Amino acid sequence: MTTINLATKIKASKQIVFDVSRNIDIHQQSANKSKEKAIAGITSGLINYNETVTWRGKHFGFYLTHKSRITAMTTPDYFMDEMEEGKFESFQHQHFFEEIDGETIMTDKLQYETPFGIIGKLFNFLFLKRHLTDFLLNRNQILREFSED
Repeated sequence: MTTINLATKIKASKQIVFDVSRNIDIHQQSANKSKEKAIAGITSGLINYNETVTWRGKHFGFYLTHKSRITAMTTPDYFMDEMEEGKFESFQHQHFFEEIDGETIMTDKLQYETPFGIIGKLFNFLFLKRHLTDFLLNRNQILREFSED
């Protein structure tokens, strides 16, 4: 299993950052490089506990779909989405929010397993982990811009 941990400081209240992080429309804007679109489930607005979204986007030259469900939520401190259908063996993304002195620390903990045994592990080492880290860093920058408006 691979784990990616990122912490992002945002000059906005925890509630604002929490809501911006769950906003499907903003996520689509942050994922425009991969042409990611919500195609099923919640396709606009805020996603909530036990709701699903199916994404379709272009990664590594291929259009892929990924269906996630919000499996845990404690407003405005935490939520978790987990893959129900997609190309990963497993995929879990935890989102933590902590407000300190008027800033919110948004922490991502992304854990996933690749399929295809040693070939999947090699692909992860060479390409995938960096791709997902860059994807999250770009997403978090867009979330910061929307939250700090």
